[in-house]
Amino acid sequence: MSDGGGAGERRRLLLSDASFAVGSVCFAVAALPSIAAALGAIVTNVVFVVGSVFFTLGAGLALGVPDRSSSVIQFVGTLFFNVSTSQALIAAVSAGAKGGTGWRPDAFGSICFLVSSVLAVVAVARQRGSSRDRAGVWLNLLGSVLFGFAAVGAFVLPGTDALLSPFWTGVGTVGGALCFLAAAVIGLLPAPSAQRAATASK
Repeated sequence: MSDGGGAGERRRLLLSDASFAVGSVCFAVAALPSIAAALGAIVTNVVFVVGSVFFTLGAGLALGVPDRSSSVIQFVGTLFFNVSTSQALIAAVSAGAKGGTGWRPDAFGSICFLVSSVLAVVAVARQRGSSRDRAGVWLNLLGSVLFGFAAVGAFVLPGTDALLSPFWTGVGTVGGALCFLAAAVIGLLPAPSAQRAATASK
């Protein structure tokens, strides 16, 4: 029974990492100015919405795994992203031919991701996790920090339509998404013990 539970947990984590990988690709691609300009505001925001849905799916799958308390906060963060990306899409559709604005990093979602990542780093350190686990949680933390920079950069200066830092809004979103993608890919790789077992069985 324990082996079956372990296998089920491993499948959930694989599906979670795969979902985060897809979501990360969506955010990284949609945040690139050249691609956003080619796709247009509406399609770009659709890509952001799809990415946020995959983030929520990934976080939801991780909720069923033991010792993943940070996943609860991460899941809440993805819900904030669901709302903010949907609002951006609605605004783009309403603007129509006028264009509209693209999605800007959500402060609440970014804070949740940052808190979740810190908790994950602490948990892995306490459990003396493998180098693979440590790499994954630190990459997620770096991605969360970059998303935080993007959220700060997306602050609209009072009395204007100008962002505080368009540079960090773009770089933080793309860089953060790429960090999340790298962490997800690490999670999808076979664990060293599984590799050794596969080799021994041949």
